[in-house]
Amino acid sequence: MSDSRRLDRVRRLAALVRKETYQVIRDPSSILIAFVLPLILLFLFGYGVSLDATRTRIGLVVEDPTPVTRDLAASFQASRYFEVVNGNDRREFEEDLITSRVRGIVVIPATFAADYAAGTSPAIQVIVDGSDPNTASFVQNYARGVVANWAALRGADAAARPPAISVEQRFWFNPQLTSRFFLVPGSIAIVMTLVGTLLTSLVVAREWERGTMEAIMATPVTAAELLIGKILPYFILGLASMTLCMLLAIFLFGVPFRGSILALYALSASFLVPALGQGLLISAATKNQFLASQLALLSAFLPAFLLSGFLFEINSMPTVIQWITTVVPARYFISSLQTVFLAGDIWPLFLQAIAVMLLIGAVFFALAARSTRKRIG
Repeated sequence: MSDSRRLDRVRRLAALVRKETYQVIRDPSSILIAFVLPLILLFLFGYGVSLDATRTRIGLVVEDPTPVTRDLAASFQASRYFEVVNGNDRREFEEDLITSRVRGIVVIPATFAADYAAGTSPAIQVIVDGSDPNTASFVQNYARGVVANWAALRGADAAARPPAISVEQRFWFNPQLTSRFFLVPGSIAIVMTLVGTLLTSLVVAREWERGTMEAIMATPVTAAELLIGKILPYFILGLASMTLCMLLAIFLFGVPFRGSILALYALSASFLVPALGQGLLISAATKNQFLASQLALLSAFLPAFLLSGFLFEINSMPTVIQWITTVVPARYFISSLQTVFLAGDIWPLFLQAIAVMLLIGAVFFALAARSTRKRIG
């Protein structure tokens, strides 16, 4: 290729990038999607969504108040996991359990003190609402934990022989098990999915509707130049949106950041490649803003939200669905984001995720280039 032709290509590309940048600046919807929508989503995920089972409301029934049963009841009342409502009969809480005003009923039976004094294994009853399996499991497990801690303290006070096996638990990276610390980094991927795929699909489809795309394609601009000129401004816009989300996650929500800025931007830039490529493919295939927005939500947002491991564990999904998740770019981005925030830089993991995301992006861009080949109409 001669120097003059190469210079012409550079000038055409620069003109396309400048045109698209002006369009982003003049278009209020681009700014809203890139900066206002992330704020709303981060506040929703940071404050509105919580998987922490703290202060779960339960009914506590002590059938025979004795020093031993009152001591055990005090352990439940002091637990940070429970908000205790006291009662004398389990029937007092049956309607509350049915209407979910309490999430469980803990019954300390009248025989508890006698069984404990006799050295036998005293039992308590935990009644939970099985219609919500997660909360039911939380109540059962935390109730067992309260009783186990109480028994250990009573045994230590009585100078009892310690158990043969002692289990000491340690939680790495998130010792407090705060769900916000992995929900907020994961929500950054959801935000970037919307910014990359939805915004790109809408803007390019709008040009098809207005007829300006045909005018551009009637010029010497090639399909590759057109695609690059379209995505560069939105690529920078996506990184700017990610930067805003990162600052909010660290300074507003208190999420620890143990990795490096280099790893964060490398992962984010790699994720934007399939996100922008998918948006271009949708817009080129539909050429209609309404249809493009619906396809972007169905094919990008919902898989990123439901099939990426953001809220639901992938290993617990059916095998067929697990195979489908392998082509969801957010699956690799969310796990990498949570790692770079909470654990630090693990480059073998990051490089594998980057390679997969770039591969998926290359497929999207190849399909988009084929759909946007130079022709009028």
